[in-house]
Amino acid sequence: QVRLKESGGDSVQAGGSRKLSCGASKMLCGRAWYRQAPGKERELVARISSDLSTTYTDSVKGRFTISRDNAKKTLYLEMKSLRVDDTAMSYCAACRSGIDYNYWGQGTQVTVSS
Repeated sequence: QVRLKESGGDSVQAGGSRKLSCGASKMLCGRAWYRQAPGKERELVARISSDLSTTYTDSVKGRFTISRDNAKKTLYLEMKSLRVDDTAMSYCAACRSGIDYNYWGQGTQVTVSS
């Protein structure tokens, strides 16, 4: 069983930065960050596998960085140059199953204002 808990979500001005964290009870599988904006479908933001290979959605490339610290059992998402359309509920996920994940956190809200 894997338990996840996100932290770091907040209100921030456009152009600013914010770092999200997700603690986990285990760090033995692939991890990812998803987000869901109001009225939109949930989308993958970034993925990091157990061998540290990464994938980013086009809209965040060059601005967001996903990383993991296996010793601390923690996943991170460094967000820079935030835009208003980055406003969303952000979720961390663990242990890939097909194109989805077996475990999810409860989410943390990121709100970007102009």
